[in-house]
Amino acid sequence: MKTIQVVIDEPLLRSADRAAKRLRVNRSIFIREAVAGHLRGLDRRSREERDREGYRQHPDRLEMAVWDGVAAWPGK
Repeated sequence: MKTIQVVIDEPLLRSADRAAKRLRVNRSIFIREAVAGHLRGLDRRSREERDREGYRQHPDRLEMAVWDGVAAWPGK
């Protein structure tokens, strides 16, 4: 592990310390887990955006055709 120095405003630090205390972890663990969680979220959003863009550029017409019958109103 590497030790770093981070500048953080007082209200955010107090909130982080309260949350760490509630979770019964120290500040370093809390911040490490928060950063890791944020990075996972960024990665997930990036992958979702790539998927959306891929489907936009190359829509799967066959896959969508399967849903056409389900989404259609029944005939009279």
